[in-house]
Amino acid sequence: MFRLRLRLWLQPGTQACAVSRQGAHRLSSLQQATKLPQKKVQSLLYPFNELEGYLDSSVDRTPFQLFHPSMEDMVKAEKLFCSSHSHKIDYYTSAERMDHVPALQQPEVCFIGRSNVGKSSLIKALFSLTPEVEVRVSKTPGHTKKMNFFRVGKAFTVVDMPGYGHRAPKDFVAMVEPYLYTRKNLVRTFLLVDGSVGLQKADWIALEMCEEFRRPYVDVVKTQTTSCFPQPFLVSSIQFLGIHLLRCFICHVTGSIRLTNTSQS
Repeated sequence: MFRLRLRLWLQPGTQACAVSRQGAHRLSSLQQATKLPQKKVQSLLYPFNELEGYLDSSVDRTPFQLFHPSMEDMVKAEKLFCSSHSHKIDYYTSAERMDHVPALQQPEVCFIGRSNVGKSSLIKALFSLTPEVEVRVSKTPGHTKKMNFFRVGKAFTVVDMPGYGHRAPKDFVAMVEPYLYTRKNLVRTFLLVDGSVGLQKADWIALEMCEEFRRPYVDVVKTQTTSCFPQPFLVSSIQFLGIHLLRCFICHVTGSIRLTNTSQS
């Protein structure tokens, strides 16, 4: 039933993107996802479902399902991540200081995290339906030295921030803090944490910074934060787990789509 409903939303005329683009991840579109067994489709779109069985019965599941969009919503979000003549997705510019930051009006989201945690790889996965968008990825920690801005048509902007910790830019604090504090159109900050090692000392410092500036952000900490969205987003740019859900959340918080339902019925 799940796959049938998803395919109905992807009938000709409603399909979000062509899926044969060279360089695109094989699971980058919802149309490709429907080719998987139903259980794998569920795990791809809602990664927490697969982990739920490993949690102790005393663990509250509610925070993991606060944002649970419908398939219709995911299709609408996918369309916004597809470039066209009237909706161009592209790398716009880079900035080392706030006086170099572009004066864009559309809502903005940014991604921060430790060096080599996978920020650029995640953004590349988000834009995988438009593989011509150049998102530079490196295995070398600290590769991203500037704030890189990517425009998603007139809808919103995605910003890839320099990593903190090992080989971080010397002026990281002077670059990032003013942006988080003064950027008026910044609607959400995504703090990436390596799930295999958990929160490290540098991550806690980043959490404190987000809390100090009172800017809405997304992570996994509930009891020690006040501005953090309580639902963690489990993602993998390699397996493509959670990418469709994250696309939908970004479109939601930037006001780019109106959701039919945000929680599990």
